[in-house]
Amino acid sequence: MSSEETIYIDATNQIAGRLSSKVAKLVLSGKRVVVVNAEKALISGSRTSVINQWKERLELGSKVNPIYGPIHPRRPDNILRRMVRGMVPRKKPKGATAMKRLRVYVGVPTGVDASKATKFEDTSATRPIPVYVTMGDLSKSLGWNE
Repeated sequence: MSSEETIYIDATNQIAGRLSSKVAKLVLSGKRVVVVNAEKALISGSRTSVINQWKERLELGSKVNPIYGPIHPRRPDNILRRMVRGMVPRKKPKGATAMKRLRVYVGVPTGVDASKATKFEDTSATRPIPVYVTMGDLSKSLGWNE
């Protein structure tokens, strides 16, 4: 694939679910997608309710042998990648190859030009920022530290 087909997306102040659906559609259409600043993506809801829901999700596991899963992501890039994975038919060949075209990063890596990164207008936060929780804040409350 050529670099012309690579789309750089900045997740800053973008709602994570809406962003994930756009990214899923792009990777399924054959584009390579690089998402930067995953820790600045937003989850809507009050801070306490969002964090409590994620902590309840972390308690789910196998009693017999917890190593077999479910494995819960705690880093912002893995949470966003997992959200996209839920919107892609990953068990089919087209979904598996689509997920290989996706790269998600915390911050901006050295090889990526941040000026190329675009934002989607319809995935931006519309309400005041205190109504949202950033992925970085969520991950820190789940035990992730940079």
